[in-house]
Amino acid sequence: MGQLGLGRHFRMLASRLDGAFTADGVFAHDRLWFFDFVDDVEELLEEVAWQEWGNKEAVDVFEEYVLHHYSG
Repeated sequence: MGQLGLGRHFRMLASRLDGAFTADGVFAHDRLWFFDFVDDVEELLEEVAWQEWGNKEAVDVFEEYVLHHYSG
């Protein structure tokens, strides 16, 4: 987010994702499906993209990228 100039939004996004990870930073699979988590993050990023650039589609590839690279 910092590389895109969106670092100031990190705190807001991080607070809205509270509970998705355990205290040691591992994704909490027992509390949330990974697919649902990725979908929620994409929605949050769409809000940020709309605020910053007026274009929600700027982050459309996020969900596909993450699911392809991290869900096996």
